Amino acid sequence: MSISETIANGKNMTAVAVNGSPRKDWNTATLLRHALEGAKSKGARTKLIHLYDLDYKGCRSCFSCKRKGNTCGGLCAVHDGLRDALQEALGSDVLLLGSPIYFDDVTGEMRSFLERLLFPNISYDEFGVSTFSRRVSCGFIFTMNCPEDNMELVHYDVLFERHVRVLEILKGETEILTSHETWQFADYSAVNAAMFDVAAKARRREEQFPVDCRKAFEMGSRLVEGRALSRSTAGSPGRSAPRHRPGG
Repeated sequence: MSISETIANGKNMTAVAVNGSPRKDWNTATLLRHALEGAKSKGARTKLIHLYDLDYKGCRSCFSCKRKGNTCGGLCAVHDGLRDALQEALGSDVLLLGSPIYFDDVTGEMRSFLERLLFPNISYDEFGVSTFSRRVSCGFIFTMNCPEDNMELVHYDVLFERHVRVLEILKGETEILTSHETWQFADYSAVNAAMFDVAAKARRREEQFPVDCRKAFEMGSRLVEGRALSRSTAGSPGRSAPRHRPGG
């Protein structure tokens, strides 16, 4: 199969999306679904996982994955409700992550998921060296109230780049997509939220959020294409320059 044929056909590829929001049909989950549709448009098999449906905790410092002679193979040794999700994420070709920003960070569920996903694949023999045996391309979607113009003021740019950096453990390309000033409540009149201009938020929901959805679709499509290309060229895994494509 030629490179062009490989790029056009991702039928042998899998894209897994992991929703770190407690809501299954709101901003984050909606953007993840559009990203999956983009991946599916290139022929990839897709799956959406909701972390809040699962019973698990973060890393327990058991260090089973660091013991000499361990057989973890990069998979967290703890057997709980997260194990299947970890296996699917590590076995995917494209991993799509999504989280709202809660108190200047991803949700606790997403943070715990990332601990369990990535720590077993980082070396304690050599600083900063990944022991992951495959290559997984990643897309990370962040949703938030923060206006795009204020990201550097509240250091969200640092937050985003930190997550790009840790995802280098998976040795693939990483993109991020940010969606700003999102519609947070079904009925703003029922909550104490006087600081928000509800009319402006409604306009943004109508005008900008569809643009963000399109960007999510394009990201999913692009990551499958890129992963297919890297498979066809079969080069040795290396560190890819992160691409930040703001969603606002």
